[in-house]
Amino acid sequence: MSTLSELLAEHTDLRGDAVEHLQRVVAEWQLLADMSFADFLLWIPLADATEFLCVAQARPTTAPTAHPEDIVAARVRAADSPQLRRAVVEGRICREENPRWHLEVPVRRETIPVRHGKSVIAVLSRDTNLAMPRVPSPLEIAYLGSASDLCQMVADGTFPPSAEAVGAVSSPRAGDGLIRLDAHGLVAYASPNALSAYHRMGHASDLVGVVLADTMRELVDDPFDAAEVADRIEGALDGKHSLRMEVRARGAVMLVRAIPLRPRGDAAGALVLVRDVTDLRRRDMALLSKDATIREIHHRVKNNLQTVAALLRLQARRTAIPEARVALVESVRRVNSIALVHEALSVSVAERVDLDELVDKVLPAIGDGATADSRAKVRREGSFGTLPAALATPLVLVLTELVHNALAHAFDPGQHGEVVVSANRTGGELEVIVGDDGRGLPEGMDLERSTGLGLQIVRTLVDSELGSTLQVRPRPGGGTEAVIKLSLRGR
Repeated sequence: MSTLSELLAEHTDLRGDAVEHLQRVVAEWQLLADMSFADFLLWIPLADATEFLCVAQARPTTAPTAHPEDIVAARVRAADSPQLRRAVVEGRICREENPRWHLEVPVRRETIPVRHGKSVIAVLSRDTNLAMPRVPSPLEIAYLGSASDLCQMVADGTFPPSAEAVGAVSSPRAGDGLIRLDAHGLVAYASPNALSAYHRMGHASDLVGVVLADTMRELVDDPFDAAEVADRIEGALDGKHSLRMEVRARGAVMLVRAIPLRPRGDAAGALVLVRDVTDLRRRDMALLSKDATIREIHHRVKNNLQTVAALLRLQARRTAIPEARVALVESVRRVNSIALVHEALSVSVAERVDLDELVDKVLPAIGDGATADSRAKVRREGSFGTLPAALATPLVLVLTELVHNALAHAFDPGQHGEVVVSANRTGGELEVIVGDDGRGLPEGMDLERSTGLGLQIVRTLVDSELGSTLQVRPRPGGGTEAVIKLSLRGR
């Protein structure tokens, strides 16, 4: 299904500010749909308003939908829906007197011109499902009255304002908590959820009749935040728009947003939306604490591994048996490779590792620790990207062993050469090739029967940890290459 921007680019000449205005309308209209108990469709006029194209759709969370099917990309003729054309031509809200039947459901349509500057660039249709009779209640009356004011502001071109381009999508919804203020800043209506939120902030009595800005100054803990949120509420009464704000009061955390109501330019008060996010913020803090603990564990593991490597290095220097010294030095290399992974995880917030950065640290260390007679260089090609820790640790160990094996066995003493670690990541697959331009595979080489510890480690990690296979083959142009193919799907 095409997006709003794609449909506008394909079927209209709207550009720049006009497109951004329609995107802001769509970002805000869930509030309109919920308070209207109705579906909202965004229609674009085509061919001199003789035909209309639906480019976006919103369903209410407070009432049954009038359009269970997807309407986006549907076309209607102006002759079949004349109020769409009337909204464009007359530039005013047009109400349908008699409901029409749609999929055996009675639907009443109201069309609202979307004004940008001096032009009507689109039409909103507010389609209400009449199959479910509604009993008027104070909440429904407050919702519908506020929705009507906002819809008139859409027709006036004053809602949503350009300043609201950022942050509107994540604002509180009507169902989270709604307060209607009159033109003097007094609370005319507060929904049950709004009352619960204010009770949690420490306001024990009813809100109706109180000056909300003054109440917020008394409730909010931080004096600066108290003054700021009160100023925003008073600013909304004066017609100023603002983004949401997070405040704290007596251990409760609330998102608050004030929306001015000025249909036809007349001051009609303001809407204050409030959402209780106390439990959400507590979970966020718990997650942050957990992440910090995990990173600290990785840091300590890294330090411990480096201590182990230092002890092994000291033991190697004191060992007179050459074979034992070589084994200890190789153990130091392996332990340091694991330590580098934990060092990367100690600064990661998602248990993922930038393998390119990590490999670039590991490869020079392997080259420096190779045999003294080797003059081969090691470099990386391509990009591994980021990988989860469960893959990064075994993969780095495998690369360490393969590169060290190539440096130790592929070149004659004093021979110049190159070992290249290549990564090719496409879709959900990662292909890793460790290739050299050395003497090539020896006669009768059988990977499965090799008794070398390094290759045994590689085979075990590739099979059990990476879920892959290792292929060693002659390299085109001379030398040897080891190939590993990993599936990253689901990891």
